[in-house]
Parts: sequence; C-alpha cells; structure tokens
Amino acid sequence: MPQPIGHPGDVAPGDLFEDCRYHPCLCVEVGDGSDPAAVWGISLVDGSPSGCDVRHCGLRKLTLEEAVQWKQAGPADRELEDRDRWW
Repeated sequence: MPQPIGHPGDVAPGDLFEDCRYHPCLCVEVGDGSDPAAVWGISLVDGSPSGCDVRHCGLRKLTLEEAVQWKQAGPADRELEDRDRWW
C-alpha cells in the first residue's frame, strides 16, 4: 500500500510518489527556502512537471511496483472519474 507523506523528510529526490493528480512521479526536489514542504517531480504518465505540497496535496510514496501499476491502470485503491483517467 502507498505510504502517506506527512512531512517534508518523508520524501527525497529519487523517490517515487503519487501527486495530487494521482500520477506516479519521480521526485526531483524537496523544499526550498520559501516553502520547505514543496515537492517537485516528473510525471511517469506524460512527463509533465509536478509541483505539490506535503501539507495540502495528500501525497503518497509509491514502490516501483505501485508506480508501474499506477502508470498502466491508475491507482489500485482509488476510483477516478473518466475525465481524470489517462489509461
């Protein structure tokens, strides 16, 4: 099961996470001087940039197996509306 990310230290560059669009993403940067809870990544669905916040976006850390599942068939534990599906 995906692990909730509750604090900025729960995710680091190189980790896989689910952003607020439910895309599996590769984390490339966490926090900066103006917002230590910011998380930036690259979507594994379409290569788009992802900018989220640990405090507001409900981010979850994914295993490699989960990230592959999310990319191919969407989140296993969420039901998304047709307009939000990429698969």
